[in-house]
Amino acid sequence: MGDNTAIAKMRIAGKSEAEIADFSRALAHVRAGQRTLIPERIIEPLTNIPSFASLESTPDSSKALAHTAVLKLNGGIGTTMGLDGPKSLLEAHGGRTFLSIALGQILSIRERCSTPLPFILLNSDATDAPTRAALGSDNTPTDGIPPTVMQSVVPRLDPDTLDPISWPEDPAQEWAPPGHGDLYGVLIRSGLLDRLMDRGYRFLFVANIDNLGAFPDPDIAAWFESTGADFAAEVVRRTPMDTKGGHFARRISDGGIVLRETAQTPESDLPFFQSVDRHPYVNTNNLWLNLASLKAMSARGGPSLPVIVNNKMVGKGQQAIPAIQIESAMGTAIGSFAHSELLEVDNTRFIPVKKMADLMLLRSDAFELTEESRLKDRASVRPIVDLDSRYFSRFEDFTKRVPETPSLVHARSLTVRGDTSIPPGYVARGDAVITVSQV
Repeated sequence: MGDNTAIAKMRIAGKSEAEIADFSRALAHVRAGQRTLIPERIIEPLTNIPSFASLESTPDSSKALAHTAVLKLNGGIGTTMGLDGPKSLLEAHGGRTFLSIALGQILSIRERCSTPLPFILLNSDATDAPTRAALGSDNTPTDGIPPTVMQSVVPRLDPDTLDPISWPEDPAQEWAPPGHGDLYGVLIRSGLLDRLMDRGYRFLFVANIDNLGAFPDPDIAAWFESTGADFAAEVVRRTPMDTKGGHFARRISDGGIVLRETAQTPESDLPFFQSVDRHPYVNTNNLWLNLASLKAMSARGGPSLPVIVNNKMVGKGQQAIPAIQIESAMGTAIGSFAHSELLEVDNTRFIPVKKMADLMLLRSDAFELTEESRLKDRASVRPIVDLDSRYFSRFEDFTKRVPETPSLVHARSLTVRGDTSIPPGYVARGDAVITVSQV
């Protein structure tokens, strides 16, 4: 019954036929047992990726930005960090929010390169109204391009029947975002793709709003234009803090490039997945899209993305019920385009905030914010912060235990263990450790 009842639920909720068609295709893959696991035995590590450091800057490199728009993923509320509002409105550095800094980067590039550079936020139901309010007078179209566009939601399903789950206590829990792979469907369904192309835009730079290293660099834009590629992804060398991020690898059977996420990795292969040495390139989710190439795919709904089945528990305690979310990852589109490229960048373009340790590092004096709203590393090597997840994983607990961000500019690492706190004025040096014995 899964197909009919899930689709009926979407129609009752007023979802468009295009949204329903996209979900129906994904659901059909799941019903056919296509779980898109990528075992280690069918892939091999990537080598010899071109690097940003080797690109030659040219005086007219900014010309490519005249044909480029920017879209930031802004649908998250940071539930894994215990947040209940837009993550982009959280203080990131120097009293400024992620959104404020990201917008500041765009305004600076517009002025310096004399380009419109439309800035678009992909919002969710949870982030749209608060984000619009925060933008205020900046919430206006640029060159006729709307400043926001909405992502879809799809039903959470019973793992056994694939029927929609029911949770009357909080009906919102019956729905979930379909992963950031929905980006391509959103561009097509909303008409944004056509509007961008009608206004003369040829490229779209896409990144997460919480990665403040991700701005549309003119030299990378020029490189992407020169390759003639349909799609490109920026990758960085992995560090011990990146072991859960998706990585690119080469398929042994045909040499094609694939992106493997944690949910696509058999449990027995997780040690390979997390190996910094074996799979050295982590996906930054900084992507460059050729809009004409995406338009060519629009008749069939966009790129054919591997389906990712994520297992969730809805509710709490003994009353919680299992559910699955059908998702896709936008980086997996690399396998759908005829000409895709990877570009190795350094970690200045990858400053993700996925947990409290990341946030503390970002807020610290290990970074400084330039006049162009760019974050610059002050330490010669970016410190590694490891906080005890039992006591520092949620924002509320974190703020109680870290009343003032410690100094990290002189630290190689900071490790905190046990039910303790970081005292105000704390200066970490070398490999600092704060611990408390558990009785």
